[in-house]
Amino acid sequence: MSDLIRLKIDGQELTCEKGVNVLEAAKQIGAPISYFCYHPGLSSPAVCRQCLVEVKGQPKLVPSCYTPVAENMEVLTQSEKVLTARQQMLEFTLANHPVDCPICDKAGECTLQKMYSEWDGSHSRIDMDKKHKPKVKDLGPHIVLDAERCILCTRCIRVCNEVAKDPQLTMAWRGDREQLTTSPGEQLDNPYSINTVDVCPVGALTSKDFRFSMRAWELYTTPSVCTGCATGCSDEIHHAKGEIHRLVPRENPDVNKFWMCDEGRFTYKEVRVRRVAVSQLKGQVASFKSAISTAAKGLLSLIDAKQMQLAGIVLNAQASNEDNYVLAKVARALGIENVYLAGRPDQPDFADDILRKSDRNPNTFGARAIGEWMGKPKTTAQLADDLNRGALKALWMLGDHIALDERAVGALDRLEVAIYQSPHENFISEHVSVLLPASGWAEIDGTVTNFKGITQRLRASVEPPGEARPHHELIAMVAAELGVAIEYPNTKSIFFEMSKTVPAFGHASFGREAPPIQLRFAGSRG
Repeated sequence: MSDLIRLKIDGQELTCEKGVNVLEAAKQIGAPISYFCYHPGLSSPAVCRQCLVEVKGQPKLVPSCYTPVAENMEVLTQSEKVLTARQQMLEFTLANHPVDCPICDKAGECTLQKMYSEWDGSHSRIDMDKKHKPKVKDLGPHIVLDAERCILCTRCIRVCNEVAKDPQLTMAWRGDREQLTTSPGEQLDNPYSINTVDVCPVGALTSKDFRFSMRAWELYTTPSVCTGCATGCSDEIHHAKGEIHRLVPRENPDVNKFWMCDEGRFTYKEVRVRRVAVSQLKGQVASFKSAISTAAKGLLSLIDAKQMQLAGIVLNAQASNEDNYVLAKVARALGIENVYLAGRPDQPDFADDILRKSDRNPNTFGARAIGEWMGKPKTTAQLADDLNRGALKALWMLGDHIALDERAVGALDRLEVAIYQSPHENFISEHVSVLLPASGWAEIDGTVTNFKGITQRLRASVEPPGEARPHHELIAMVAAELGVAIEYPNTKSIFFEMSKTVPAFGHASFGREAPPIQLRFAGSRG
């Protein structure tokens, strides 16, 4: 028996898989069906009745989000009967909705606002006072509810039940008194609570972090990857005037579907914290040129003494594949064989069976693959041991997050040269001879590879501070002083060389170019 269904929508024949609902089938041909309660990542309750369509042979209009396709079904999505019903349902939804779009936090990316313009646009016929409900209701650590704006679509309830697996939201009362609230004895504090804001089609649920901080139409969006853990959720960076204002999930069926954890959303806050903006030599501000020269001279002294067996490099699971690869390539050219892998230490209590992983690094898979290309990479514990017993005289590190104990960090002071490229100041940056300012994850182009081996693209959204530059550019400058020519016109060229050289990246894709687009034109969360 075939799993393909043939049907007609608005006179156009199409074939789709068995079990698909009429709404998803209609999307294949671009049929404009409006809806509120339906979400492709959630169950279909058909409560808003905004997606009604006409099916030949059926006595009544049916909700397209709930009705599965059937063989030889004929569907009309634009008949007069259908359009009238949708207009009436929209008017009913607006009966008690406050029309305060100019001050609403969702203005510019509100589904109800958009549908009113597209499907109705007429003046209200309500000549009585609207029903008032609680405003600025605190639901939990991250979410504020304006119950007056809620259209009772239940998307947020289903996110808690089906995604977070924690039923913290429910509906109370009935009729025009019905309102969203927390379940008895509960607050909205699950690790995926801000997804309720993403799915809310109106301005009812708002994030405390973003609430009234920026108008949506002033934001630009850049597709990127969450660096909070090894899942590497696909996301969008929403930014304006050189500052990041929020991260929201980007649909990726192979990684995070439509969702993202709350903690991952806040990784943007660390981008501007304790930044290294200028070069330093032994803790003192120095010119960029002198820092590069000092780093190279320290390595040259070991080369001249034929002691490169006492030099090492540290690849980092926080750095991109391209940055790790360029450092590994230079190390091979110099004859450095001591390769260490670093990154944030595992955090078992962070993990769950939804999206969050105990590995808090976005690129452990990629850094390890490049380290194995070099030979047999050592752990951070082995690095600490080698430092403590004086087995190293020179160390070139990509930062940040290198989990060394206090004794090992103190041993860095005794090295002939310790080069540390880091976006952030930390306990290690105070103990190295050369500190070079590196760009952060939101300021670079490159790739990271998640725990499944899926390689995704990071894209620059904001400019780095001061003299900060991508790791691979800093590496190339030091390499040039050492007589090692490392020249790449762009990050893409590094990736293509790496994909031919390192077996783990043979089938990886660099991804398409995606310059920042103003959110109102992007067709994303807005």
